Amino acid sequence: MREFFPILDWASDYGRAALADDLLAAMIVTIMLIPQSLAYALLAGLPPEAGLYASIAPILLYAVFGTSRALAVGPVAVVSLMTAAAVGTIAQQGTAGYAVAALTLALLSGAMLMVMGVLRLGFLANFLSHPVISGFISASGILIATSQLGHLLGIGAAGHSLPQMLSALLRGLPQVNPVTLAIGAAALAFLFWVRRGLKPLLRRLGMGARAADVVAKAGPVLAVVATTLVVRALRLDEMGVRIVGEVPRGLPPMTLPSLSSDLVRALLVPALLISVVGFVESVSVAQTLAARRRQRIDPDQELIGLGAANLGAAFTGGFPVTGGFARSVVNFDAGAATAAAGAFTALGLGVAALALTPLIHFLPVATLAATIIVAVLSLVDVSILRRAWAFSRADFVAVAATILLTLGVGVEAGVLAGVVLSIALHLYKTSRPHVAEVGLVPGTQHFRNILRHEVLTDPALVILRIDESLYFANARYLEDHIARRVTPDCAVRHVVLMCSAINDIDLSALESLEAIAHRLQTMGVRLHLSEVKGPVMDRLKASDFLRDLTGRVFLSQYDAWRDLAGADQNRSVAPITGPVIAPSNRLPSSS
Repeated sequence: MREFFPILDWASDYGRAALADDLLAAMIVTIMLIPQSLAYALLAGLPPEAGLYASIAPILLYAVFGTSRALAVGPVAVVSLMTAAAVGTIAQQGTAGYAVAALTLALLSGAMLMVMGVLRLGFLANFLSHPVISGFISASGILIATSQLGHLLGIGAAGHSLPQMLSALLRGLPQVNPVTLAIGAAALAFLFWVRRGLKPLLRRLGMGARAADVVAKAGPVLAVVATTLVVRALRLDEMGVRIVGEVPRGLPPMTLPSLSSDLVRALLVPALLISVVGFVESVSVAQTLAARRRQRIDPDQELIGLGAANLGAAFTGGFPVTGGFARSVVNFDAGAATAAAGAFTALGLGVAALALTPLIHFLPVATLAATIIVAVLSLVDVSILRRAWAFSRADFVAVAATILLTLGVGVEAGVLAGVVLSIALHLYKTSRPHVAEVGLVPGTQHFRNILRHEVLTDPALVILRIDESLYFANARYLEDHIARRVTPDCAVRHVVLMCSAINDIDLSALESLEAIAHRLQTMGVRLHLSEVKGPVMDRLKASDFLRDLTGRVFLSQYDAWRDLAGADQNRSVAPITGPVIAPSNRLPSSS
């Protein structure tokens, strides 16, 4: 029961200390979430109350089924943008069809996540490389910030790609509303200052660290209150300033997504992409925070927790949700001890939905846009390009392509490119495994790359260390490598494959090994294996390969060296002089 309901794990010993920590964390996160929820609903193209609805039931359900004690679930910038991109192609914003499509998108996403969790497919997230995901999130942050510039200027900026948005902004510049621009610019400047300057200022004035942190986290609320009061007092809405308007008061309603076959077919791919991106973002945050407290999370159970949260959003007037980076870090730093902090946050948002919605009637949309811009710019990390270029050209190409496609075509193309490029990058790297020719380090039983170290070798003996499991994508590469190294006119009589790094061999690789052995046999060269791992040996024993092997299987590479080096015609081994590289030095990529 604890495995399927993680709430039982922490609730059994829940005490006063944890309650106090969770209540304080919930208060801080609630203050932060009220403006963020309204803003992300705006980003998703939905009424502002949908943001509050999407932050209540999903948090409660995740508290029951999720394994992270600090993850805060709700609307996030990237998923909100992907929701707008997916639903915007089906219905027009502001219509009932648009809201129903958003509910259906949450339903499909939740169902997919639940199924993946039941089937224990959490490992699939490993196929999305971190650099590619970082590039996609950075590009999405740029898109989100650009999409909100229209609200800051009081003009339209429709579009799903950066060129479309910039073109719309340029066309709308003559219609800029100066009053809206003044409000948006003031809110933007204030929020940027709050992030860096408010807490140090309060500390210098003598406020305690915890209290100063709470006030600093409430910066967006202060901007909301101030700009709302200004608009109401001066009736700036009559001067063209767009406001939130009437927001229904009450708890989230019961809603029914549509199961229309046409709608479901249109949303299947976007729902899958949202599920994958949301899960990767969420589980990355959850694992990072859990590691700080020496806790652990279960990725498969996280799929179920996020699936339940999205199903809850679908039936309570919300839209797709996931674990958010910023709010989770705030929740963690505020001292959240258990997932109960999320439940208390949901209660706080429920009170806000019941009592505070009439107070935001005059809230300017420009303030919400400023809130989004400040939040998403922290996601933009252009340094990933520099780091990828310095470390791996292949990673750089994948990251750059993901960023360019996301900005130039849209988020769906970007995330599809990220998935495809992550898998392609993995296949490319493993299809060309590092194969090192090694020799004996004098005075030891260790074998090292002949290009890096001074080692002993025998002209009749070739020892190849294969630093990758063998499977269909790289089996032919190994064949070609050995064919280039061992030619009919060379003096080689023994080839040893050092298998210490091989964890698996599939049928295609087995056939390649048989082909290698046969080719070497026709040349009078014997093939040997050394340091074969148990599971790999079990696979080989289940085939005819070992029976037909011309050489032997050695327990250690040193045993192979002792038996084979200098064995033919009493040859003596000779040292090969190579660069001696200290372990702490960076190794060249060619070896």
